[in-house]
Parts: sequence; structure tokens; C-alpha cells
Amino acid sequence: MFDISESFIRLLLFWGGLLFFFLLELMVPYRPSSVSKLKRWINNISFTIFNSILLNLIFSAAIVSTAAYVQTNGLGILNLIEGPAWLKILATVAFMDFMLYVWHLLNHEMPFFWRFHRVHHSDLNMDVSTATRFHIGELSISAVIKICIIFFLGASYLGVLIFESAVVLCIQFHHSSLKVPKWFEAIWWIFFVPPSMHRIHHSVVIKERDKNYGAIFSIWDRMLGTMLTNVDQKRIRIGVVAYHNPAKLNFHQLLVMPFTKSVK
Repeated sequence: MFDISESFIRLLLFWGGLLFFFLLELMVPYRPSSVSKLKRWINNISFTIFNSILLNLIFSAAIVSTAAYVQTNGLGILNLIEGPAWLKILATVAFMDFMLYVWHLLNHEMPFFWRFHRVHHSDLNMDVSTATRFHIGELSISAVIKICIIFFLGASYLGVLIFESAVVLCIQFHHSSLKVPKWFEAIWWIFFVPPSMHRIHHSVVIKERDKNYGAIFSIWDRMLGTMLTNVDQKRIRIGVVAYHNPAKLNFHQLLVMPFTKSVK
């Protein structure tokens, strides 16, 4: 019953968040689309459905089983430390988000990983649907890493669920093409990732793209010197220079992109 509830919660948060931010984008858009929004959404949602089917078949049960196993057997760092459950959940969210930051950085710095990650960055506009545009190869490697982190950390099932729920909503928010009040972004940027911060990360300019790796928290970028703020938002062009033709960015072409010529 718990597995069914967890799956339902994740499904509700994902599709509910996607619909919520999509409606907000329609009401208070940051900028008009430069290419067909319908075609982009068809491609991006196709990735969502394709990835969800494969990931549920291959990795979902493994992630849940790992969290249950380490809790039952008292494995991992957190199970060796006395402390309240809420503090361990907070530690789980913070540590897993930091490791996601490191993984994201490696996706940009290591050519093999970039082959897969460039599928995400090849989107010519950025909106909430971009948050779903990831190659199954990247997500599969990420799932294996996540299982290892859960085992090492001794993360609880609830801690993993809270982390994954927070990641989904935060990623949807900072990919959204929303006109967010400057005062709100200035406050949000202190600890978290607003759309303006992540918009810089999706710039075609490589020195801008290779900054602002945070998912939930912006503090990792601030602490490790990868934060970039002083960029004119109005001049940011989204995408990867080598992939500027929307006619060559269809679903099947994106699937084989990692196995084509390597470009930065």
C-alpha cells in the first residue's frame, strides 16, 4: 500500500506541478517563444512518457528497496548517528542535493556525460517542459548513482521521497518561463534557485552555461565558486550553438544525439 501511495504522490506532484507552472507561464510569461511551443512540448513530453516507462520498469523498485534495506539493517552513516528523524531527513535532502550538484557539474565537464546531457540543453526555448527533457542514458546513470548514495548515507524512505518531491518542483520552477518579481528572485536566490539563475545556465555562451549548477539550493554554487549573477537576462539566447535548427531536434533525433559527433 505504501508503494502505491508513494507512486501516486510522485505522479500527482509531477503532473500537478507541470500543469501549475504551465498555467502560470500563460498568465505571466517571461518572453515569447522563438520556435513552435507545440512542437517543443510534444518532443519534451514524449521524453517524459518514454523515460517514465523505462525508469519505472528498471529502477523505481530498486530505489525503494535500497532505502527499505538500509533502514531495516541499520546501514549507512545516518544510521550510525543518534538524532531526531527530522534532522536526518534534512541531512538527506541537503546531501543528496549536493551530490546532484556534483553530478550536474560532471555532466558539463566530462565529455562522455555531456553527450547525454546536451539533449537537455539543446532545447531552443526554456519553459517548464524543459524540466522533463532528459535522455534516458543520463537518467539511468543518475539512478544508479542515487542508489549508491542512499546505501552510503542510510537515507530513509521518507527522506528520499521528500528529496525527490522537492527536486521535481524546484526544477519545474527554475525552468519555467515566468516573469518573477525581482524582489522575490533576489530573496529566493540567497538559498534557492530562481528562473533567472538557471536561465544563465541554459545560455549558448559556454562560460555562462558552465555555471549555476544548483537544483534545490544555490548555496553550493555560492560556496564552490560556480555562481554567475551579472548577466543581462534580456540578451540570453537559450540552447547549444551546434543545434540551432528545430527541424533537427525531433524526438528520434534527440534519442540518438549522444551517439553522434561530440560538440560542446
